[in-house]
Amino acid sequence: MIGMTPLSSIAMSAYTDLVRLLKDDALSGVEGKPTLKERGDKAYWYAARRVGTEMQFTYIGEDSDETRARIDRIEELRATAKDRQAERSRLVRLLRAEGMTPTDRATGSILSAMAAAGTFRLGGTIVGTNAFRLYEGELGIRLPLGGMANTGDIDIAQFEKLSVALQDQVDPGLAETFSALKFDPLPALDQGRTWRWAQGGSGQLVEFLTPAFGDETIRDLPALGVNAQGLNYLNFLIAEPIHTAAIYRSGVLVQVPRPERYAVHKLIIADRRRDWAGSLKSAKDREQAAFLIEAMAEDRPDDLARAYATAMEVGPRWREHIGNSLKRMPDTRGMLDSLGA
Repeated sequence: MIGMTPLSSIAMSAYTDLVRLLKDDALSGVEGKPTLKERGDKAYWYAARRVGTEMQFTYIGEDSDETRARIDRIEELRATAKDRQAERSRLVRLLRAEGMTPTDRATGSILSAMAAAGTFRLGGTIVGTNAFRLYEGELGIRLPLGGMANTGDIDIAQFEKLSVALQDQVDPGLAETFSALKFDPLPALDQGRTWRWAQGGSGQLVEFLTPAFGDETIRDLPALGVNAQGLNYLNFLIAEPIHTAAIYRSGVLVQVPRPERYAVHKLIIADRRRDWAGSLKSAKDREQAAFLIEAMAEDRPDDLARAYATAMEVGPRWREHIGNSLKRMPDTRGMLDSLGA
């Protein structure tokens, strides 16, 4: 069993306030009249403004009560932007003083640049260990700073359908953003289809991924202006993502998977990696899953039970991967069984 160290109530309150203020800022910085557009069974908010003879639409987000409440306050939010900036800086100082783990400078600068270009506003979701590291404030517990939280990679996933449906794009383009940060595109088997960038010197890697349902081929993500590697099982991970704050400068609003989905997805991936000779990564996947499941079994058992049941109901391959991982994790299996899932 893994020891859990809770964050203080002061830190939890400050973190919640920081995320709220960052969401307010995300809307107040968008120019134009809020406009609702329906596509199929979903509705999306855009800010519409005339540029020359054409209308330009900036994506705000999927329709929800929370989004509508912010839109109702948009003029007030625009008027109070400077005050929020000062308050965000104060909250980040407080969170650092309370011992919350800040995002390192190299990662923070990349996340900040991608956020400014609109990557997360347009549905980009951080996956992998950098997402795990951002659960500290969401779950209210200190994360272990050892092997299970170490990474040099930033993996960003987006649904291909969403990327095609959105009438908006990152600005500036991500290739331009990465070039300014001294990242170079890595050559791909398909000429001209770039989904990975590496930073000279630091060894930092940024990769783009998208859910696959069968063939794991390279796809286009037009909203982000990049290509992406298709991966099976990723659709489960990035459904219903949440916002978190990276503790860097005065906070960066990013998007990550729900922690319960992340934990269950790691059980699947840990078993899949055995076929890829990825035993070290497989062990790290199981460590992360065990940590999150222990934390959520105590504080959010219903969310965890729902995610576990959803994955188990998909089909026999999913149950086989999860079952194979849990054979090596008797304590974790016991926790999941005790949920009645």
